[in-house]
Amino acid sequence: MVVRVYLKKHHSTKKKTINFFSYIFLIAGSLLLFWSFYPILSSMIYSSLFLKNNINTPVSKQNDASALTEANSILGAFNIFSNNLSDYTKASVWFPASPQLNQLSQLNVKEYTLSIPKLNIKKARVVVGGEDLTKSLIHYLPRSLPGEYGNVAIFGHSTIRQYYNPKDYKTIFTFLDSLVKGDKIYINIGELEYQYEVTTSFIVKPSEISVLEQKKDASYLTLITCTPPGTYWERLVVTAKLTQL
Repeated sequence: MVVRVYLKKHHSTKKKTINFFSYIFLIAGSLLLFWSFYPILSSMIYSSLFLKNNINTPVSKQNDASALTEANSILGAFNIFSNNLSDYTKASVWFPASPQLNQLSQLNVKEYTLSIPKLNIKKARVVVGGEDLTKSLIHYLPRSLPGEYGNVAIFGHSTIRQYYNPKDYKTIFTFLDSLVKGDKIYINIGELEYQYEVTTSFIVKPSEISVLEQKKDASYLTLITCTPPGTYWERLVVTAKLTQL
């Protein structure tokens, strides 16, 4: 004997409409999250598989290495949650305690241009000993010029790939990790053009600053940006060597 009978309630048109849009917003939100985090995750996977494995001891392991001695005064205590490292539009914040940034560069060239055909970067402005990374690339701690014996370290911003613009200095080095051995980089100083060829790419911790160390046996170029794009957790380093004047 049936005591109770349950009848399926038919939802109203209004209820169906609300449910439909709820699913739409849920799917759209999921896609937005994927769109936001995919570049970071893909960059981390790519670097762990291809970049970090290519390191040939780029950072000196000796405690008395000159660059590591200098690091005690340049770097200070690094912490990814530290608020004194939050404004990465200023070059001095990358190494906040550096006394050299308070000194004017003695080099007679104050700026030049950099071009990377593979990344569609054409004659980007590089300021020697500059500060504002939103207006140019920065030739950091200048000790030598392109074409001279030494190591020229150039800093540039990166961001998530969706916002990449080769003409925007806040995003200009976003695809730096796509450079491989043999790719060409061009530096123009006045009428002179220097051709560099990429030799290595690797990732280091922010404390491993021996990548800035001077080497006087040839003319080197070191391009540095934060990685994964859109974060400042680690440093992507691309090195190149002068091949043609």
